Amino acid sequence: VQLQASGGGLVQAGGSLRLSCSISGISLDYYTIVWFRQAPGKERDVVLSISRNGVTTYYADSVKGRFTISRDDAKKTVYLQMNALKPEDTDVYYCAAQKWEIFADGWANPKEYRYWGQGTQVTVSS
Repeated sequence: VQLQASGGGLVQAGGSLRLSCSISGISLDYYTIVWFRQAPGKERDVVLSISRNGVTTYYADSVKGRFTISRDDAKKTVYLQMNALKPEDTDVYYCAAQKWEIFADGWANPKEYRYWGQGTQVTVSS
C-alpha cells in the first residue's frame, strides 16, 4: 500500500494550492481518506475527509468555504483544493487511509490510521 502526497509549496495569502494524494494497493471503495495537518509541536488535526462511498465528506470549520476534497476513482487520487489561503493554514499536510466508514468511532484520531502518505509542506505568507 502506498499513499503519495504532493502539491505543497509557498503561496501568498489569498492564493490557491491543490494537493494530491495518489493511492495504490487498496480499493477506495473500502477506505475513508482523510487529510490531516500538523504544525510543529502540535497534534495532527483532521482538515477534510471523504468516505469510501465517495460522497460523504467532512470539513473542519476552519476550512469550510475555502477548501474542497474530491476523489478521482480512475486515477485513484484524492485532491485537496485550497483557496483563499491564510497564514494560519501553514502546516505539513498528510493524507491517510483507513478501512472504515467516515464518522466511525475514532475516525478523527490520527493514531487509528494504518496507511499514511509522506507530508507535504504548505506555507502561506502574509
